[in-house]
Amino acid sequence: MKQVLFQHGTLALLVPGLLTGTLTIKELLQHGDTGIGTGEGLDGELVILQGQAYQVQSTGHIRQVPDEFTVPFANIHHADYQPLAQLSDLTQAQLYQQLNDRIKAPNTFYSVKITGTFAKMHTRAASKSTPPYATLLATAQNQQEFTAENVSGTLLSYYSPELFHGAAVAGYHSHFLAEDLTIGGHVLDFALTSGQVQVQVFDTLEQHLPIENQEFMQHDFTKDNISSDISQSE
Repeated sequence: MKQVLFQHGTLALLVPGLLTGTLTIKELLQHGDTGIGTGEGLDGELVILQGQAYQVQSTGHIRQVPDEFTVPFANIHHADYQPLAQLSDLTQAQLYQQLNDRIKAPNTFYSVKITGTFAKMHTRAASKSTPPYATLLATAQNQQEFTAENVSGTLLSYYSPELFHGAAVAGYHSHFLAEDLTIGGHVLDFALTSGQVQVQVFDTLEQHLPIENQEFMQHDFTKDNISSDISQSE
């Protein structure tokens, strides 16, 4: 059975400010039940769990999004996770190193889901911008940050190989959703108290591009600092 990661758009197209929503949540959910992404104009951070899409807004409010909500970029897949380990008392850096050591798959895509309690969680959510859109770097600087201690929830992470930096962000790209919906968003830092770690390794990347969007089709990406801008904004 193929393990497919579906990706709509690329992080590279966000760099120059191509932030128009080009796929609806309803269409996205046809390709999976678990994922992350952002809304049109970098409107908050998305976490998709068990077929439900949640938007963490820049106000900190978390809501389920309607079918017509559109995204310029998202990852999604059908969850088929396998148990990896029960881990505890780890910083973010220590946890990611543990994942590297245990999964041993640096040259392919995989997803990690951690369900448990976090001693601290530090997230962010970008504020929605309007056309004409600024660059990713400029827009990402207009964000709100949130912190919580001793919070239970799900950390959902996608690992991308260095080879694909630009299409995605090389390394781990993680979003969080609290069990009680009090905090969520793009993960900046955390400390794990205890969590059940699961992994799903993908053998297939299905890359979907917004070819009906003329701004994307005609843009000259050779003028953009794709690699450095993605690294700085992430």
